[in-house]
Amino acid sequence: MSVGCDTNISEHDFIRLVNFVKAGYGIDLEGKQFIVQSRLANYVADCGFRNFSEYLEAVFDDNSGREVANLINRLTTNHTYFMRESEHFDHFREVFLPQAEKAVKDHDLRIWSAGCSFGNEPYNLAMCLDEYFGFRQHDWDLKILATDISFNALRSAARGVYTENALHDLPEEWRRKYFEQRSHGLYQVKESLRSKVIFKYHNLMEEIGFKKKFDLILCRNVMIYFDDDTKSHLCRRFYDVTEDGGYLYIGHAESAPADMPYVKQKPAIYRKEVSGK
Repeated sequence: MSVGCDTNISEHDFIRLVNFVKAGYGIDLEGKQFIVQSRLANYVADCGFRNFSEYLEAVFDDNSGREVANLINRLTTNHTYFMRESEHFDHFREVFLPQAEKAVKDHDLRIWSAGCSFGNEPYNLAMCLDEYFGFRQHDWDLKILATDISFNALRSAARGVYTENALHDLPEEWRRKYFEQRSHGLYQVKESLRSKVIFKYHNLMEEIGFKKKFDLILCRNVMIYFDDDTKSHLCRRFYDVTEDGGYLYIGHAESAPADMPYVKQKPAIYRKEVSGK
């Protein structure tokens, strides 16, 4: 740590940071001053800033977006693993896919992993699609859109390299079928599966401007960072880009907004009712 760097964040600077991050990214840091300081202190010192005030000025003045990206990377916890909240994958295979196979007449299945982190979730979905459709998948467009605000997470996700421990909850058959073993106990998702996921940067606070509506949106363990108003507005925007009869999955530890427009099907599983029903 650099000599002479004050790694304590003042109340004034903390409030400035809270307002900046919430306005731009929807992330609510109120009451989390200790967490913010612990996650940023070493970085601020290592970069040669004398204090947090100087660092924040660099963030606010950086038109390239790199410093903001570094800030968001350090403030958000990208904790994820395969088969996380397995109830969603059970529903995906047993309820969603059979319904979608009948309902999606043009065979263009639209799935969005919103807040995909290091890619475990969308790759997990791609495995389920491959298992479900088998040879029939050649008649379908099954590419999955995966977005995040962390450039570091997106770069890592696109490479698709994971530790053996991250694969622990996957069936052994899936590990052999969808991964190639690399050196030092690492495993990489095979290219045939990586090609089925499209990774893009997207800030959930910005307009959702994708061309077609989605049959399924997964936004799991992302809204834990948002306050009630932000969650409400986001769920409404998700609803507007969901096909009739489509689904939204949220994290089991998350609470839906009071004015949730979707109809609850099961814990953490919501559906947009079909018009006329």
